[in-house]
Amino acid sequence: MLEPLGLDSAAEQLYKSMLAYPQEDLATLSARLGVDERDAHRSLDALSTLALVRPALQEGGGYRAVSPEIAMDLILSRQQADLAAQQLRIETSRAAAAQLIAECSALTSTAAASGEDAERLIGVDVIRERLAALAAQAEQEITTFAPGGAHPAADLEASRRPNGALLDRGIRMRTIYLDSVRNHAPTLEHVNWLSSRGGQVRTAATLPVRMVIIDRRQVVLPLDTSDARTGAVLLKGEGIVTALSALFESTWAAATPLGNPPVVGRHDLSNQEVEILRLLDTGLTDEVIARRLGVSPRTARRLSALLMERLGARSRFEAGANAVRLGWLPLTR
Repeated sequence: MLEPLGLDSAAEQLYKSMLAYPQEDLATLSARLGVDERDAHRSLDALSTLALVRPALQEGGGYRAVSPEIAMDLILSRQQADLAAQQLRIETSRAAAAQLIAECSALTSTAAASGEDAERLIGVDVIRERLAALAAQAEQEITTFAPGGAHPAADLEASRRPNGALLDRGIRMRTIYLDSVRNHAPTLEHVNWLSSRGGQVRTAATLPVRMVIIDRRQVVLPLDTSDARTGAVLLKGEGIVTALSALFESTWAAATPLGNPPVVGRHDLSNQEVEILRLLDTGLTDEVIARRLGVSPRTARRLSALLMERLGARSRFEAGANAVRLGWLPLTR
């Protein structure tokens, strides 16, 4: 009966006997069951591993059986925790693999450009025209990573008509911007407009790449992640699209809905501050950090300096070490 828990029949019989005869020691129980005492000890070890028995508190020591109700609750809770941990590892691995694909999009496009699963788009006008055509063909959903922080007012204004048309057609639109757009009035106004029309908007401290996914069938990525206007690649391969869709979903789940204030977690650190610490710890310059956060280099330097002051650090390396020591960052070195 208890084989699914990892117990053989001998361990199950010992457990039931311990419940029925709680005053008997292991030797007596072994004799009652007609088994060798060494085999009974092995069964006892198996029961102890599953927390079905515990050391007895009375004089003489030994073990006592835990009631089935409590034992099963403990076992199922542990199995659920193990399952959740395994699921988290799977999702983390999927997201990491997808992020690698996104960040290496230029290499991917070069390798696949001659096939049917990739199409190179060179120049801003070509990219815009292809995106407009893809949007017009969309049937269900368009999901977007929109990094870069503040967006030019002209670009925002130009996007309203096509975005409004998509929403009017019932196309589901989900977009993740950077947290920094909350501090840029024109972009925030546009994001609020998009939300008011039925678009779903969230923000994150950083985003891995600019990306548009159409109906989970096609993905548009930049050829150069540092300058998305120079060129893009349209990918249609099922494996790549599935992985990048998983990346979007994991990022969406962790992002902050537009109507909510940015999350402040442990140690009174916002997601943006945690991300700055992580980027500092990897040795990135203020200019690179600024691009990742969608802020000016001056703002990035100011935020970095404030965090280093809070950490009592005189260098980036010391800031990273102090952040790990204080539990502000996980120990990954």
